[in-house]
Amino acid sequence: MPNIKLKLPDGSIRESESGITGYGFAKSISNSLAKAAIAIKVDNNIVDLNEAIENDGDISIITPNSDDGREILRHSSAHIMAQAVFDLFPGAKYAIGPAIAEGFYYDFELPNDQRFSDDDLVRIEKRMSEIIKDDQKFVRGETSIEEGRNKFKDQPFKIEIIDKVSAASESIEEDSVDFAGGDQISFYENVDKDGNVKYVDMCTGPHVPSTRYIKAFKLMRLAGAYWRGDEKRPMLQRIYGTTWEDKQALEAYLIMLEEAEKRDHRKIGAEQDLFSSPSEIGMGLFLWHPKGAIIRKELEDFSRAEHVKAGYEFAYTPHISKSELFEKSGHLGFYRESMYPGLESEGTSYHLKPMNCPMHNLIFESKLRSYRELPIRIFELGTVYRFEKSGQMHGTARARGFTQDDSHIYCTQEQVVPILNELLDFVLYMLRILGFEKFEADLSTKPEKAIGGQADWDMAEQALKNSLDKSGLTYKIAEGEGAFYGPKIDIHLTDAIGRRWQVSTLQVDFNQPERFELEYVDSNNEKVRPIMIHRALFGSVERMFAMVTEHYAGAFPVWLAPEQVIVAPVADRHEDYAHEVINSLKSQGVRAYIASAESETLGSRIRKAKTDKVPYILVVGDEDINNNTVGVNKRGHDKPERDVELEAFTKGIVENIDSKSIEV
Repeated sequence: MPNIKLKLPDGSIRESESGITGYGFAKSISNSLAKAAIAIKVDNNIVDLNEAIENDGDISIITPNSDDGREILRHSSAHIMAQAVFDLFPGAKYAIGPAIAEGFYYDFELPNDQRFSDDDLVRIEKRMSEIIKDDQKFVRGETSIEEGRNKFKDQPFKIEIIDKVSAASESIEEDSVDFAGGDQISFYENVDKDGNVKYVDMCTGPHVPSTRYIKAFKLMRLAGAYWRGDEKRPMLQRIYGTTWEDKQALEAYLIMLEEAEKRDHRKIGAEQDLFSSPSEIGMGLFLWHPKGAIIRKELEDFSRAEHVKAGYEFAYTPHISKSELFEKSGHLGFYRESMYPGLESEGTSYHLKPMNCPMHNLIFESKLRSYRELPIRIFELGTVYRFEKSGQMHGTARARGFTQDDSHIYCTQEQVVPILNELLDFVLYMLRILGFEKFEADLSTKPEKAIGGQADWDMAEQALKNSLDKSGLTYKIAEGEGAFYGPKIDIHLTDAIGRRWQVSTLQVDFNQPERFELEYVDSNNEKVRPIMIHRALFGSVERMFAMVTEHYAGAFPVWLAPEQVIVAPVADRHEDYAHEVINSLKSQGVRAYIASAESETLGSRIRKAKTDKVPYILVVGDEDINNNTVGVNKRGHDKPERDVELEAFTKGIVENIDSKSIEV
């Protein structure tokens, strides 16, 4: 056989025989690597370890302790879980079972209206362990569409998937169906040591070579999920699980989940009376209570002030618009499923806005622009409405109504790269002030459904890549995950307990200016299309509120804390002085409140303020009245400070607030 050249991630090139498997190639490097390998990536295409490599190309060996490796472990675990359910619940029907962030799930319909219980999860886990110990191989196969229908004839959800994808009526991301050559379905069988097929599922793969590669898993919880996310379709039962490369990683994840539960912004929001979402106003929509509104206002004021410094111009736009605006922008054609249904008034159709950009385009085109004006930076704290699926919402972190600190920059093609560099610096500066330090990025490229010419996409993607390279940020390419109108950079941050959150987005858009026929007059007095850059820094105020709340576990930095100081008089006779202290602090812009001595003991008042995570508790008594001092109980410090001059305390807390320090 002829030799082929394979390039490793370190740039080295190894020659191998054409047709060598991924396992064989890994073994040619080292036995230990072959033992650890679970799949290979050839020219960015991840395939099974036993796949033959026929041509020259880039290659990497995927091991369990990588993002790609964990995804394969989790997808394989979903198959093992489905097999366990079939063994324990004869007649079960299965729908889809993808790997997801940090885990996997599978949706089932059980016969005779049976319902899974928590005890069943224990039984399923036990059966999964037996399947793993059985060392069943994952064997890939292909069959025709008609044969596939016969193979899965007792599985109505699988038949629906086959019918829909074969008809090319929609793109189904999580169905894991492969039509090789347009008329072939790929599937995987779990085969035991005697060659018996124990389970079969439609799937593109890849999978681990055998079930024994699953070293550490746990089933987490039960949930309901409508088939296709459609409440008019059957309600299925979903089992969530997680899988990690080893028991230590699993244990660390479970500990992190315990900590995350304590920090859940929904829990803290209720405990500290920050926000609520009554059923009367609808899922994913929120009422901001006074304390929560203070935190939100501080975030918004911070954003406004920094945008003023950075030279942005402010705009305000309505929450609703004629539908024709979103037809013009392309949202009704490409984004309709995520928009609230239209409404009619006086014979005209209207929609709640899902994005602010179409209205900012109207502001740009309201007068003739000169190249001397560019770049034009339009900024708005604009509330938008998107009809997220109920199963995808998560408190204020994923809502249906939310406010973006949204900006659209209109510039020349020559200005794109320097502006993107400037925007990345601005984003990281703002996030660091909020106390975040660890960042990564995704560069999302042209999706399957896209508008605009390839040359425009190439230009925009290269501009974004150049900016990321200059920033020094670690990033990866998210192939095909750009918006329909242009590629984007998504900034991810890591919080105090190691979780990754997606926040800021930068998108280059050459299509909206075309659709709206936006123009400026260049130095040759000719009309030219501007380039448009979309940028939401916080992502949304609501999402940033959730992240900050969980990052600090509700112990907000002083500048964000809704109650910055609680003054606790020792006894009733000290109340007048306590009010003097409060008034003095308020005159300097400090949010100070009294914990009156009328009904509770001093100890109980201090404990309550500590439970509410107030940064400073000031205790005042006889000596303080005589000396104009306070006793300072600082959050996170066990030992109070006595006889602190009020003037000195006030100066210190004002400096803390003005500097937006994250320390108390």
